[in-house]
Amino acid sequence: MIASFLEQEHVNTIANVDRRINVLYEPHLLRPPRYLADHTGAVIERSPTDEARWRALLATADVLFDFDQTHREDLPELAPNVRWIQGTSSGIGQFVNAMDYGTRMPNTIFTKASGVHAQPLAEFCLLVMLMFRKSLRRVVSDQSRKHWERYAGTDLQGRTVAIVGLGAVGREVGRVCKALNMHVIGVGRSHRSHESLSVPLDEFVPVSDLRQVLPHAEHLVLATPHTAETEHLIGAKELALLPRGAILINIGRGLLVDEAALVTALTSEHLGGAGLDVFVKEPLPKSSPFWDMPNVLVSPHSGSTSDQENHRITDLFCENLTRFLAGHPLINLLDLDRLY
Repeated sequence: MIASFLEQEHVNTIANVDRRINVLYEPHLLRPPRYLADHTGAVIERSPTDEARWRALLATADVLFDFDQTHREDLPELAPNVRWIQGTSSGIGQFVNAMDYGTRMPNTIFTKASGVHAQPLAEFCLLVMLMFRKSLRRVVSDQSRKHWERYAGTDLQGRTVAIVGLGAVGREVGRVCKALNMHVIGVGRSHRSHESLSVPLDEFVPVSDLRQVLPHAEHLVLATPHTAETEHLIGAKELALLPRGAILINIGRGLLVDEAALVTALTSEHLGGAGLDVFVKEPLPKSSPFWDMPNVLVSPHSGSTSDQENHRITDLFCENLTRFLAGHPLINLLDLDRLY
């Protein structure tokens, strides 16, 4: 059963994986997408007849493509036969934990969309770095005033970037940065083999030694999941360790950073800038100081979103569907203890 909007061509691709598959897809019952690859959708009010139909579909489903946003709280009771849910996001751990699905759906496995968003998020990080290093805001401002004045920016060659989190996204950020001749420091789990990461890091540092890296990090990219261990990973002390003028980029989760401390570091201009795609509270309240700060790029949690997303998620789902039918281990299985 497909629980969020998907283009018909992708639905057909899923149906053609195996003749044993019966795809349940009734888009008129789904929350309508507000933009391409919107898997949450706008609020919908179903008629009693449509709601009864939707519940009947849930009751018969063995597999869900995405979580049902209209029945988050009572999904375990309405979909008792579901054995596997494929998420459309990489960061489903906190949601699954908050809903207590691991306990309430003991016979269900959950898989993430890890890797699907690596390319667009790496490009977002590059966008932020170049925006600040090439003085893009100055260029746009001068153009709007028809003002001609030459200036000197800088380039990224030889500059240091520290990437916290070496999953699919972090590795892709590292690959892109190396292609621009940057010095790349990877920060990740200490038990993970440096050589197994398939990205040409200049240095690998366990996250326990993060503070030793920060004084050298002209660019700090946060691409790690939100867990008990990573909450407020970057606070006032960590920000103070960064070199003056450093750029912070958060594409993980808002709670990785102490936002009050970040505002202070940006206001004092100890930090040169920040590119923020995620925030503690989303949507970002209009009262947030981030909106008006000249050295901050506010992105509405859209750095990962691409018009190619549904195609990539469908490919991942079909690979996992083939494995599921064959009884083989699935890709991107969520660890319910680590929440990633």
